[in-house]
Amino acid sequence: MLKGRKILLGVSGSIAAYKAAVLTRLLVKEEAEVKVVMTPAALDFVTPLTFSTLSKNPVCTKFLKEDSGEWNNHVELGLWADAMVIAPASANTIAKMANGLCDNLLMACYLSARCPVFFAPAMDLDMMKHPATQENISKLKSFGVRMLEPGFGELASGLIGIGRMAEPEEIVHQLTIHFATSGMLKGKKALVTAGPTHEAIDPVRFIGNNSSGKMGYAIAEALASRGAKVELVSGPTHLEAVHPNIQITRVTSAEEMYNACMSIFPGTDITVLSAAVADYRPAVKADQKIKKGEGGLTLELTRTYDIAVELGKLKRADQVIVGFALETENEKSNAEKKLSSKNFDLIVLNSLQDTGAGFGHDTNKITIMGHNKLVKEFSLKSKKEVAGDIVNAIIENGHA
Repeated sequence: MLKGRKILLGVSGSIAAYKAAVLTRLLVKEEAEVKVVMTPAALDFVTPLTFSTLSKNPVCTKFLKEDSGEWNNHVELGLWADAMVIAPASANTIAKMANGLCDNLLMACYLSARCPVFFAPAMDLDMMKHPATQENISKLKSFGVRMLEPGFGELASGLIGIGRMAEPEEIVHQLTIHFATSGMLKGKKALVTAGPTHEAIDPVRFIGNNSSGKMGYAIAEALASRGAKVELVSGPTHLEAVHPNIQITRVTSAEEMYNACMSIFPGTDITVLSAAVADYRPAVKADQKIKKGEGGLTLELTRTYDIAVELGKLKRADQVIVGFALETENEKSNAEKKLSSKNFDLIVLNSLQDTGAGFGHDTNKITIMGHNKLVKEFSLKSKKEVAGDIVNAIIENGHA
């Protein structure tokens, strides 16, 4: 998928600059055309000769070419690229990108680029965690700039934590996915549910669960990045969606989520039901806070609407529904039953027996199941990567 693709690689000042040399080599092996732009600080870590040898193209470091005095046209470079990758992206470069500063050739190219832009943060733990850096990263995401997630491990300082530049192989993989699927869902409308629901007991207490909403938000982002217009119906969560193709409807209870989904569903092509919706709610909500008494407290519960079942009844032949099953025993057999009884096209199985899967984690381990004995198991991955696998499965199985 990278053959003939034009990749503009930006290298900023970081000890991880050596990885950019490996990345250049891998991209060239995939038959991509690579041009490299380096910041002045990057020259302290790797020489331009390294990149010009690997890319087989001259390396740009300044606005004027030293040998001829000719202009390195940043506008032409920005328009030339099919994708721009800034790797490593130092805290300084990320700050400049987020705030539109343009004091070197790389930043001028970035501000001129009309293609998708990716950045791979590389810095020490405390720099990565600093509120200023986090705010800059959030701002870049809101612009539609795509972050290549930094890794966890030993850093140059000797600290252990998040901040390692994404491995070159992973960056090539993400670019491959981008070019393979970019725009494939353009014109499609998707509904995604995410997060928990809170079922009120009284004005201050509720029945809920441990869902963070991270999986659903990642799926919404993955669908939007492929071109779909996404309606995200979210239960209570602190998360925000940054992609401009995502419209959020915030709800609290299962009934509110049901009403929102019933309204949105008829106009959708793809529905992914990843929310952890309460199965029961208190039959009566107390008007005032229930005071603690001497004895116990008995709550009468009543069933909530089964959103998946109701949408399954309405599903047309041209619509696809993907459900989730979080199981603790007889996982695959229970998932198969839900696949059939709820009229799903695909079901994503989580097992709480798998370490790092399920609620409260940044990772997940899934099995995707479908009709005709489709079963595809995946290793433990970040929820962003899992979301990509789910969207790929929707596309690969002819459901979009």
